[in-house]
Amino acid sequence: MKGMIRSQKELELMKQSGKITALALKKAIESARPGISLLEVEQVAEEEIKKLGAEPSFRSVPGYHWTTCLTVNDEVVHGLPRDIKLRVGDVLGIDVGALFKGWHTDSAWSVLVGGGLDKGLAEKKRFLQVGEDVLWKAISQAVEGKRVGDISATIQQGIERQGYSVVRSYAGHGVGRYGHEEPEIPEYGSFGRGLLLKAGMTLAVEVIYASGRGEVFETGDGWTVATRDRSLGGLFEMTVIVGKNKPEVLTDWRNS
Repeated sequence: MKGMIRSQKELELMKQSGKITALALKKAIESARPGISLLEVEQVAEEEIKKLGAEPSFRSVPGYHWTTCLTVNDEVVHGLPRDIKLRVGDVLGIDVGALFKGWHTDSAWSVLVGGGLDKGLAEKKRFLQVGEDVLWKAISQAVEGKRVGDISATIQQGIERQGYSVVRSYAGHGVGRYGHEEPEIPEYGSFGRGLLLKAGMTLAVEVIYASGRGEVFETGDGWTVATRDRSLGGLFEMTVIVGKNKPEVLTDWRNS
């Protein structure tokens, strides 16, 4: 537990890292329009991180050579940037992190590419809105005295009550000196169970879910994970500091 609680100096560095991650995510989201390729979205995020004096966090993962993970439609996590172009109606998940002066932050957002009013697009918008809403509800549980299970149960109940499924084989996590640290924060759980949260812990809270059954498999590229039933995948994530009374979000791109 002691090693999970950051000093004030460490938290300040993580806040700077978080600002960089947020700006890179914002730029990537803004670039996501019909006709742009995943490789171009990747380039936008990488250029922003390096311009701001940081390095891509994900490149510290052995064997991973990209700044982002980009998932499209039925893909859920760990999607490789590829030379495919986005189309109107695609659901794009953008996962990106920065490494600044030895400190990692991690963030993800899913967006609907293009626009329109047909029924199919409206259903996709609802799917994404549910994921975003559940993320903020889960983050609100990141306060001292709560437990990891309070975050997990909030995610599970929020997603399943809307008729969707959490992806049980992946999880949120601690983040700091490394991109993935303890504690693991599952997408499912029970209130009042799990590790006790303390102020100063830094967590990457993730909502990983699907419009269908939530069963996934790793595709042939060795990284990209997709739903078995080809249903939509969704991913929302923020790095937060556990607070005494309320959490502090470090990677909110909407305020960048």
